[in-house]
Amino acid sequence: MKVIQAYRFALDLNPGQERDVLAHAGAARVVHNWALARVKAVMDQRVAERSYGISESLLTPSLSWSLAGLRKTWNHAKYEVAPWWPEVSKEAFNTGLDALARGLKNWADSRKGTRVGRSAGFPQFKSRRRTTPSVRFTTGAIRVEPDRMHVVLPRLGRLKLHESARKLARRLEAGTARIMSATVRRDGGRWHVAFTVEVERTGRVPARPGSVVGVDVGIKHLAVLSTGKLEPNPRHLAAAQQRMRVLGRALSRKTGPDRRTGQRASKRWKRAAAWLGRAHARVANLRRDGLHKLTTRLAATYGTVVVEDLKVSGMLANRRLARHIADAGFAEIRRQLTYKTGWNGGRLLVADRWYPSSKTCSACGTVKTKLALSERVYECEACGLVIDRDRNAALNLAALAADFDTAGSGPVAARGADQRTCIRGQVAGSVNPARHQSVRPGPSRRKAGLSIVCLPRRTER
Repeated sequence: MKVIQAYRFALDLNPGQERDVLAHAGAARVVHNWALARVKAVMDQRVAERSYGISESLLTPSLSWSLAGLRKTWNHAKYEVAPWWPEVSKEAFNTGLDALARGLKNWADSRKGTRVGRSAGFPQFKSRRRTTPSVRFTTGAIRVEPDRMHVVLPRLGRLKLHESARKLARRLEAGTARIMSATVRRDGGRWHVAFTVEVERTGRVPARPGSVVGVDVGIKHLAVLSTGKLEPNPRHLAAAQQRMRVLGRALSRKTGPDRRTGQRASKRWKRAAAWLGRAHARVANLRRDGLHKLTTRLAATYGTVVVEDLKVSGMLANRRLARHIADAGFAEIRRQLTYKTGWNGGRLLVADRWYPSSKTCSACGTVKTKLALSERVYECEACGLVIDRDRNAALNLAALAADFDTAGSGPVAARGADQRTCIRGQVAGSVNPARHQSVRPGPSRRKAGLSIVCLPRRTER
């Protein structure tokens, strides 16, 4: 099974190498802003000409928004716009033009209604101070050195790694991986190189292929499994909040940049901003490491994992819980489970957003009309079951796997609800879950591995 996978390593750059990388990132930003200005100028000119009553055939020729078209326009103008262009790799200019082409395409598709998700705005100019410097290489000499502590990139030469690249090197030596591109980016005050690799993965089988686990994510516990196991929430952001507050106050007392007066930031402000950035990066790294360990363990152990389709953006509207929800990383858990279950030979079932997993009794199936968020213990008035609220939700999610296997794509008997909804069962890795729709699939969608089972729903969650 061939998959596209990323390998990310920290770099130890000397001052000269860092200047070279910044020069490449600056070239990408310059060409992006230049091309965006050209696109806007042509668009404004055409709008003005239409207002004068000029026919469409006589308007200023439109500028191609594709990467090939933008690159052709840049190659004609680079001798005048950037006479220093031979000093950096052509991949730097390709990075900026590719970012602009993607942004214009997303904006156009969003206006047409052909793009799923949130509406995309028109691309903006990149600032030297606020833009994260990065450059992407797709051609040329891109390799890992035999010592596994150095990498070679076009025009940048031999760069030292902060950690060993043995995991990637072993695959490259065995011929089961092929490097497609390399991106150098500064994140949290440290430079990283990320390799996009096409990997030939061997077929795997979970430790318990026939087992089913329901995963209910939360704040008190990061995840409650239907098996009864509780995954603690480390709350990395809350633990680092005091130090970040101190660093933020120290930064506010320094002389920072001011766009209105043209004032530049002082060296002390830059140093304090770097300290605060490293503190934020440490929290992000700790959170990412914990989520990867959790999702890897679930995908490698259980054959079927059932999760909920949560609208995290709506949950963040709760100002009392927004910080804790963002710190937990609900959406990241589902994203990682989506591809890891496919890598390990399992499947991921995604319950519908309106399925009342917390309100439904896991013993008799009775659905409560209301269940306040403060009620942490579920008490069933029909059968007398008393159980932890999150454990009850996890058991209901696990039960959906049996309903899915029994009914296939047909309806499931109602369980005391007064309105029906849909449960979306999806084999991880086959279809992008963000593109699923709550409709019964046609023949083409069934071939892709998507099945939808109708389950009861209540109007109140």
